[in-house]
Amino acid sequence: MSAEQIAQSLAGELVSVNVGLPRRVMWRGRSVLTGIFKQPVSGPVMVRRLDLDGDQQADLSAHGGPDKAVYAYPAEHYPVWQRELLLAELPWGMFGENLTTRGLTEEQVLIGERFQIGAAVLIVTQPRQPCYKLAVRFGREDILPRFVRSRRTGWYLAVEREGLIQAGDQLIRLSSPSVSLSVSAVTDLVFASAPNLHDLQVAATLPDLGGNLRAYFQEQLG
Repeated sequence: MSAEQIAQSLAGELVSVNVGLPRRVMWRGRSVLTGIFKQPVSGPVMVRRLDLDGDQQADLSAHGGPDKAVYAYPAEHYPVWQRELLLAELPWGMFGENLTTRGLTEEQVLIGERFQIGAAVLIVTQPRQPCYKLAVRFGREDILPRFVRSRRTGWYLAVEREGLIQAGDQLIRLSSPSVSLSVSAVTDLVFASAPNLHDLQVAATLPDLGGNLRAYFQEQLG
């Protein structure tokens, strides 16, 4: 590979690796088990088929699985949220992401793209659809409609190859599908009142799109 090809393949940087085990917290008068409380960790962390070492999802009916093994969120969104929410600080992992990245946003990432981070190879599968656990993490219910309106969703990844990663690793784009949609375009299909019909038809055929979401789009087409 030439120096130019190497430079073109470098897509960004891993700013932080964040993990956390499920814990019980009180929310609106009831006890909730959630794995959304992630903390940055230093040193290498092993990425496995269904999660990272030291990390675990609480509700496997809605979270986790091969299509949503790892969650990435752009560091670029953090200062925007900090201003909008009037927060003095906003630590990495606050959105429940395993990987805080820099250099990529939802408009620039395609479903089915393959990235190498450290020794691991990951495949982009779908945007995040937030549940009330995000409100639990922030302690405020308005974060859910704000998150949806912002389209700053981050994206889930499947694990093609397990391996060690750590903060500071480069994000290397290995391949991009010839036909696909950006994470942002898929997010619009999920949340827009009048989704783009062409994009809907494309999304319904994408092999790397999360299975449940692909089936939903197929149903939308009738």
